[in-house]
This record gives sequence, C-alpha cells and structure tokens, in this order.
Amino acid sequence: MNQLRRFAILPIAILILAACQSNDGDMSSGEPSGDAVCDSSDLDGLLAEICEAGVLVVSTDPAYPPQSFLNESTGDYEGFDIDVAQEIADRLGVTLELTDPTFDAVVAGSWSGRWDVSVGSVTVTEDRKEVLDFTQPYYFTPAQMSVLEGSDITSLDGLAGETVCAGESTTYVFWIDGTLSLPPEAGDIADVPDGMTSTTFATDLDCAEAWRSGRTDDFAGWLTALPTAQGAIDEDYPVTLVGDPVFFEPLAAAFDKSVENNDSLVAAVDAIIGEMHDDGTLASFSETWYEGVDLTTQE
Repeated sequence: MNQLRRFAILPIAILILAACQSNDGDMSSGEPSGDAVCDSSDLDGLLAEICEAGVLVVSTDPAYPPQSFLNESTGDYEGFDIDVAQEIADRLGVTLELTDPTFDAVVAGSWSGRWDVSVGSVTVTEDRKEVLDFTQPYYFTPAQMSVLEGSDITSLDGLAGETVCAGESTTYVFWIDGTLSLPPEAGDIADVPDGMTSTTFATDLDCAEAWRSGRTDDFAGWLTALPTAQGAIDEDYPVTLVGDPVFFEPLAAAFDKSVENNDSLVAAVDAIIGEMHDDGTLASFSETWYEGVDLTTQE
C-alpha cells in the first residue's frame, strides 16, 4: 500500500474540471486503425450495428483526474479511462465518440441508446448487475478515507459517529450507508465505524472543494478513490489520508442490460479487455497515468 500512496498526479485545475461536466455533451476522439473485430464478416446484434455505423459512443466522467479530465491547453479529454476507451474503439475498428452523462444516469441503466458502453470507472456491484452488464475488470482502485488537514482524527475508528462526504450514487456512499454489495472476488471490506453517516455532493471532488471553501464543520471525513484523494492533496486542498483503504473496487466497462441485442458487443469488448491485460496495454496505461503504479491487477 505504501507504493500506492506515492502517486504524483498531474497538476489539474479541479474546480474547473468539475464545472466543465455537462449532461450528455458529445465529444469526438481518435480514428480506427489496423486489423479489427469489425473486419469480420460474422457479426450480429449491436456489435454489427456499431461496425456498420463505424462509431462507438462511450460515456465517461471527466471530473475524475487522472481517470478522465479536460486538458485545458488542448481542449481534449485525456486520462486512463480515455486511453482505454480509445484502445477499445481501435481494436473494434471504429471511431470513438465520447459523451459525459451524469454518473446517476449511467448506473441507473435504461440508456435509451444514447451511448453504447460506459468506460468511466464504474465499479461492479451486485445491485448494479441487475441493470447493467459488465466486462471483466480493467483495473482496481483503493477506496481511501481522508480527513480535513489538521484534524485530530488519525484512524478510521476515529470517525465513529461522524459524517463523511462522498459522491452521489457511488460505492463510497453505499459503504458508509451499509448497502455496498461488491462481488466476492472484490476481497475484504472494512467494517463501517459505529454511527458513521453520509452526506453527498454531485461528484467526489465537491467534498474537497467544500472544505477548501471553508465549510469545515459540515463533515469530518471524505471517502473517494485513492488517486482522487491524492490528486486533491497535490493541488493543495486541505486533505489528509487516514488509515488503509476500506475496500478495493473492481472497475469494468458497463452496458445497458435492457438492450436485447447487447450480447455480441459485451463479448467483443470483454475479449478486447482480456487481450489488453495479456499484452500489457492496460498495465502500460496505468503506469503512465498513475506514476508507475500498475492498478490492473488486484493486490
């Protein structure tokens, strides 16, 4: 775990990133290249439709550096999730089109064809499996507790009876509320301290922003992904990490289960992610965006 705590996230204006998030805004990125899945003549279902159209519409969440963020210098979206989405589109043999709906809309399912797949660091949970189909995980992140800089709370147990902030509809708020349902392969999950309660904002980063804006009495802790917490620290937010991660999130590409002809696309993307694990592509992306740390295997 000490290695994970040495992240040095790229400098990013977190406030501006959160403000840039929009509902269903479309962005285009990348071009198809090389031999690809769509070169096959034996295609069916949604996969065949996407190959014929030549475009894969992928939802992501640009408010979470370094997974996905807006590069203010270029106006492009970049990050680990963006690289993964681009590679999936390339191996299918289609152009990537990005869209950024709210996270609530993604995990609710019933997308009405507005996008084909989410590559937005969606955690696989038993509850979400009721409305979403998932590939194998493409990486795993630690869920890390933080407190306000200068707090006398130095352990997870020190947050018993306290309010902790998290993003809406995230696994972090589910853990605090005692409703988290990760699959068995996710491993151990820490016990929630007695009396801990949650408060939420639209995104995780809004919690850190509330502290920086002076709302220091609203909540005592903040639960988010370790890279997100470390990124806030690197941007001089008043945040201090506390204790070990409370659980590890298996993060996968997600699909709308209500789409009847989805199976071919799910299978193709799952196979691509498996290839990316095997050939080292995912590890390389992780080491690029997480300063040499490979988060693509569970530790």
